[in-house]
Amino acid sequence: MTFVKVFLLALTLSLSTTALATPQIQHWTTANGARVYYIDAPELPMVDMRVVFDAGSARDGQFPGLAMLSNGLLDSGIKGKDEEALAAHFEDLGAQYSASAMRDMALVQLRSLSDEKLLAPALETFSQIVSAPLFPNKVLRRERERMLLGLKAKQESASDLASDAFYAALYPGHAYGRPTEGTVSSLRSISVEQLRAFHQRYYVANNAVIAIVGAVDRPRAEAMAEQISSRLSRGRAASLIPTVKPLTAAAEQRIKHPSSQSHILVGQTGMRRGDADYMALYVGNHILGGSGFGSRVMAEIREKRGLAYSAYSYFLPMRQSGPFMLGLQTRNDQVDTAHQVLMQTLTEFVQQGPTKKELQASKKNISGGFPLRIDSNKDLVEYAAMIGFYDLPLDYLDTFNQQVEAITVEQIRDAFQRRVNPQQMVSVIVGNS
Repeated sequence: MTFVKVFLLALTLSLSTTALATPQIQHWTTANGARVYYIDAPELPMVDMRVVFDAGSARDGQFPGLAMLSNGLLDSGIKGKDEEALAAHFEDLGAQYSASAMRDMALVQLRSLSDEKLLAPALETFSQIVSAPLFPNKVLRRERERMLLGLKAKQESASDLASDAFYAALYPGHAYGRPTEGTVSSLRSISVEQLRAFHQRYYVANNAVIAIVGAVDRPRAEAMAEQISSRLSRGRAASLIPTVKPLTAAAEQRIKHPSSQSHILVGQTGMRRGDADYMALYVGNHILGGSGFGSRVMAEIREKRGLAYSAYSYFLPMRQSGPFMLGLQTRNDQVDTAHQVLMQTLTEFVQQGPTKKELQASKKNISGGFPLRIDSNKDLVEYAAMIGFYDLPLDYLDTFNQQVEAITVEQIRDAFQRRVNPQQMVSVIVGNS
């Protein structure tokens, strides 16, 4: 059996194997200052490594799109290998490389078979990509044009227009309010020198979290983390992201767009990762709009009135207060009715909280689905990296269901009344209404 077939078989198994027990997360710091979070998962001959840097678009400064460009071009070339050679090299080893950048973080990830003949060269190449990218100018020009075309396409998308307008209205003057993909003027002004300076500042050991999950023992995991960390400059952690100012009044923005459906987004600033009210707000939102057909929002919007195919709400915790958002799509002639029902449903939930029956059903749904959210190495490495990046307790996974079960109706009502104000919401409506 070829290495590629072995890898595909292992990948399939990793996606279907259910975890019988919550995995133990081990933590240490490398000699160069990177924080490491490791889970021993010997069941499959694979290893996943995710390296997360505090280098998301919140660090763009005056050049929106800089973080995304820097992250996206890491594998555009290293000494001795251009982007095509790098892609072929990983393919030959049955390994997978990926990268992405969001508002808070930028990450790079390697998935490989744990056989040393395959893991060692894959890890070596991965470490060079993370620590010493070349950022070729010709690739920057090509990628810039691709992103500019993407910005043009966003102007034709009602959902993209609504999202950008929502974040801009929710975070005026704050880094979270700028589009992660950048703007036309900023993308055209970003140079190779700026990419290298951004990498030199933020892709450093003291600004990194390394998560490792797979069939490698603790000594090998330590060696892997040191190999990555030692190639990076020690550097310093990124400065704190400025706090987010809460909304003080309601605001509504309507954007004309030639579409048969209008997109409605409503929300306000929500909570940070590690927030004391996290579990009460999380469980409460599961009842309000986070559980699909079982939620209040879906029942009122779709099932009772047929105003939309789907309606939802969610909290997105970040370093600083991430958004609390409700959304739906509806026919242009139903916009005002749908918006009114959405706000009425939210207001009633904040005032009254959930029923005991709703809470019990929500707890059962969340706890029952939890094993499926940690049933693969891919899921586990995401959790380990998130726990490390946001400095959450190591027993976060162990105690998750216990914390869910401990939530009461009174706690949810109290948290929503203190944290959610329906009279101070941003509403963005994009469509031909």
